[in-house]
Amino acid sequence: MSVTWGRRLVASLLAALTVAVGVHVATVFAFFFSNQFTSAIIGSANSYFSIASLIGFVIIFALALAGGLRVWFTAVPAGLVAGIIAGIIGLLIPILQGGQVLDGSVVAYLFGTLLGVNTIFILLYIVFAATLGRLVYNAVLRRGASARANDRRIAIVRMPASTYDDGVVTHLERVPVDADKVDEQWDAYVKAFEANGWTTSELPFADGLPDSVFVEDVVALFGDLAVITRPALESRAPEVEGIEANLRDFGLRVQRIEAPGTLEGGDILTVGDTVYVGRSDRTNAEGVRQLRALLAPLGYVVVAVPVTKVLHLKTAVTALPDGTVIGYEPLVDDVRLFDRFRAVPEPEGSAVVVLSDDTVLLSAAAPQTAALIEDLGFTVVRVDISEFEKREGCVTCLSVRVR
Repeated sequence: MSVTWGRRLVASLLAALTVAVGVHVATVFAFFFSNQFTSAIIGSANSYFSIASLIGFVIIFALALAGGLRVWFTAVPAGLVAGIIAGIIGLLIPILQGGQVLDGSVVAYLFGTLLGVNTIFILLYIVFAATLGRLVYNAVLRRGASARANDRRIAIVRMPASTYDDGVVTHLERVPVDADKVDEQWDAYVKAFEANGWTTSELPFADGLPDSVFVEDVVALFGDLAVITRPALESRAPEVEGIEANLRDFGLRVQRIEAPGTLEGGDILTVGDTVYVGRSDRTNAEGVRQLRALLAPLGYVVVAVPVTKVLHLKTAVTALPDGTVIGYEPLVDDVRLFDRFRAVPEPEGSAVVVLSDDTVLLSAAAPQTAALIEDLGFTVVRVDISEFEKREGCVTCLSVRVR
């Protein structure tokens, strides 16, 4: 489990505890108040709602772990679901323990309590989940994000979908992939980051989205600004849903590319304060314009470059830690557009991920390029990503790096 999931577990536990205890105490007090402060009612109400409160705790914990307490409009239904289920089961258990048969009259009684004795219990679950529970959950995540942000060595990844083989192929001949190797290679890719001092954070699994493993395409980072892109293919549009909260966990500001602009992160290469943006089939002029408007106040210069021979700009070129742009020249439209360009001998060698000032991640399919880069004084970490290269992927597009 990564630090992020561990933090999410703690946040969910504390939030659920806050909601369950808060609702239980408030419910008992409400009955004490409505019965004109009769002290005997405290024990009765406490006993009556104890099982329901315990069940509510478990339900809220599960829903919080799934992200249900991040924002108020998901916290409200989470509280409603927890209140209804906990209220009904909390009454059903002692009824069955008393030897009563679950028949129509019992079911009618249980559901009748939703508009009777359980009403205040349910309403309080909604209120506490949307307020205190949500605040505790997000406070714990922000605290963890602030600690991690000091290092800024976080790789955001997403597990391959079981439908990965159905992904779109544009510039290569389609060949089948080996599902087992896909999973093995993805695991090895993640471990390569962790072995070099990075924390990995997984976005929610998106099993119905074949291309979702290529997470770099949906987010581009510029310092503390995260730009959620707008993929050109309608089939990839759902990939951007639900990721904003994950980005804010790391203390990032979030902006979005809006229609009719299209922009994919694989077309964005940042070298110092210059941002090269590929004008490809996936990134249009309006997408470039919107990105330029977002980055100009931050001091970045956006340079649009043609991309006609490959899927994305970073399929053709990336940059070493010293800012030298490298690429396989037959796949680059115009090398003169880059301030410093160095050709590499293999197409798979065009893409590197900068792990540190002296270390890069490179495909195992480019041994000659690895030797060239090592001769320049850099350390090369090699990973086998052959199953992702079959779908026009490379080492950059399988992660988003928060520095």
